[in-house]
Amino acid sequence: MKRIWKLSVGLVLAVTASIAASSQAQPQQDSVARKVGTVKSITGKSMVLKADSGPDVNVVLVEGVRIMRLAPGQTDLKSATPMTLPEVQVGDRMLVRGKPGDNDSIVASSIVVMKQTDVAQKQQHERDDWQKRGAGGIVTTVDSASGTITVAVTPTYSVTVKTTKDTGFLRYAPDSVKFADAQKGTLEQIKTGDQLRARGNRSADGKEITAEEVISGTFRNIAGTISAIDAGNNTITVKDVLAKKTVVVKISPDSQMRKLAAPMAQRLAVFLKGSPQAGQGGPPGAGSPAANGGGPPSGGGSGGPPDFQQILSRIPNVTLADLQKEDAVMVVATQGTSGSEATAITLLGGVEPILTAAPNGRSAAALFSGWNLGTPGGDAGPQ
Repeated sequence: MKRIWKLSVGLVLAVTASIAASSQAQPQQDSVARKVGTVKSITGKSMVLKADSGPDVNVVLVEGVRIMRLAPGQTDLKSATPMTLPEVQVGDRMLVRGKPGDNDSIVASSIVVMKQTDVAQKQQHERDDWQKRGAGGIVTTVDSASGTITVAVTPTYSVTVKTTKDTGFLRYAPDSVKFADAQKGTLEQIKTGDQLRARGNRSADGKEITAEEVISGTFRNIAGTISAIDAGNNTITVKDVLAKKTVVVKISPDSQMRKLAAPMAQRLAVFLKGSPQAGQGGPPGAGSPAANGGGPPSGGGSGGPPDFQQILSRIPNVTLADLQKEDAVMVVATQGTSGSEATAITLLGGVEPILTAAPNGRSAAALFSGWNLGTPGGDAGPQ
């Protein structure tokens, strides 16, 4: 089950940094216990904290304990405001300081709280900003000297990402679909074929972004037909036309699975075949409410094509039980460390017309290059 406070990479790091910094800002004393985590339960004058590391911690609340509320992204306790115990709720983020008690408990002397509602508001703001000022796709070139990256948003449309000394970089782990597992990265780690999402100020024509944040990773694009389904182990076996071999794909609780309706798949297939509309930056009808699953038109910025991540995010979810042998699927998966089994990040079914239009699957892979990048602004949900 996804926790209510689950965040994008950037927001997780901001929350953790805020709480960690507030811990460092407090006077250091001998025999002082500190724990950061999420409130699991509250009973009278005690609460259980689900620690970010280690076992759950019982927090004993004594008379006069100081409780402060800190906004997400803030690191200076001077900006914190006093709050009372009744205002603390299950799901709130918390830093506890105090004396070690019995059975690994902490007798709290001070508590810094980051409210779940504050985090949710921050998360929504981040999500809206990534959708408004973000773009992503497959990296086609990297110029480390100038700090620029070219990203193919669709097979016919690219964006130049300009980075500066102030640009923040994050890098996904090779064997994890969890955004919280991403680490700080560098420009030098980004290479051709990586998937990347950037957020920043866009040029008037939408073809350049001066990036404030960049999140990237090396992922596998898998396209083909399902040859076997193992519901017991939550895996499917795919005859991958890209790698020209059979691949076992694991479906995890974090995997996002959707299925295109036949009309939308046909429109995208026409786009991949190089229709006149394709030269205009988007597939036929891609900006229409019907193509967007009934939602509003989804633009890719001024002068740019529709954002396919936003289009796909409006398609209904499916489960492993909805898949059948011989179904055509496209999968964005982790690179993995064993070299054999991949874990699905995004799986898209109903793609028979698309694979027919792009037999080797590569232009289709470019079209659907992004994992669900509602990610940077919150997991659905650059993180």
